[in-house]
Amino acid sequence: MPQDFTPIARRISQQLRELADPDKAPEMAAYMKTSMPFYGVLAGPRDQLIRDIAPDIHLSSHNDYLALIETLWALPHREEKYIAIRLAGRFKPFITPDALPLYERLIRQGAWWDFTDEIATQLVGTVLKTSPDQTWPTLDRWLLDPDLWIRRAALLSQNRLKSHTNPQKLFAYCLHLASENEFFIRKAIGWALREYARTAPDAVREFLAANAEALSPLSIREASKHLKR
Repeated sequence: MPQDFTPIARRISQQLRELADPDKAPEMAAYMKTSMPFYGVLAGPRDQLIRDIAPDIHLSSHNDYLALIETLWALPHREEKYIAIRLAGRFKPFITPDALPLYERLIRQGAWWDFTDEIATQLVGTVLKTSPDQTWPTLDRWLLDPDLWIRRAALLSQNRLKSHTNPQKLFAYCLHLASENEFFIRKAIGWALREYARTAPDAVREFLAANAEALSPLSIREASKHLKR
């Protein structure tokens, strides 16, 4: 049986209530275009809260990891879910292919860029880097998924790989998604290419030149931001 992390969840919620800024809360919700409630706690204080509480969390199994993240994710405020994602990234021994179903659930349920992007780059990307052979079949499936956030995650999970990037996969994913009109997909293509351009600018430049007709102007503009003329 996994541990009961309800006391940890209550402690986090209590500390967030103590840090709450009722003036910032509606501004943060408006920026995220969400009806999900905010406490109004910015990233800096949230990060400090995580640093304070993480030493008191002891996980002994994958089921403990799942229970911790799912208990926090079930809380109603957006900051509680942000903390769930951040804590998921702190317990690195459990960021394995076994956690991919959890990450997929969080992306589907979160269904917005603030959740999707951190889960994809920090969590799924870590699994991809350490266990590529076990992870690519999942990402290949995600690329074909009807959920745009799952498709976006399939692409953005490659963003932090640098020299470990598989360029054939990256470029193939970009071309597969290139025909989509969805803003968040076109933006993701540009972002993914821009990140890889930091490692292999010539390869990205050649890809953009060869596929200029297939890629949207938004994707090309985002991909080219740091490429020297």
